[in-house]
Amino acid sequence: MSLIRWFIGKLILFLNLITLPKPLLRKKIDQDRIDKKTKNLTIYQFEACPFCVKVRRFLRKNSLKINLKDAKNNKNFKSELVNEGGKHKVPCLKIEKINSKTKWLYESTEIIKFLKKEFKISN
Repeated sequence: MSLIRWFIGKLILFLNLITLPKPLLRKKIDQDRIDKKTKNLTIYQFEACPFCVKVRRFLRKNSLKINLKDAKNNKNFKSELVNEGGKHKVPCLKIEKINSKTKWLYESTEIIKFLKKEFKISN
């Protein structure tokens, strides 16, 4: 079973690589404004998880520079996800708000929905 999972993971990564979307180009001032807003966001993910790939493709397509943490291969990141977020499930978006409680958002569709609303993305 682990061999099949490994093969499917590599296939997902290969297909992602050959079909990467082109990043959106913005004016520097607009991109700088967005980059400033993304500094309080972190995505916990596994490299070959298809739902994580879906979120990373969305980030690339919309030029959103969000810190990615590998919660599968890095024990510290896994520990952060479990201890602070409450569960070892990816993808997970950590939203750190100033003067407010940190929010943990699971599910690729919900993460993309949040990012579309936060950054006014219509695609």
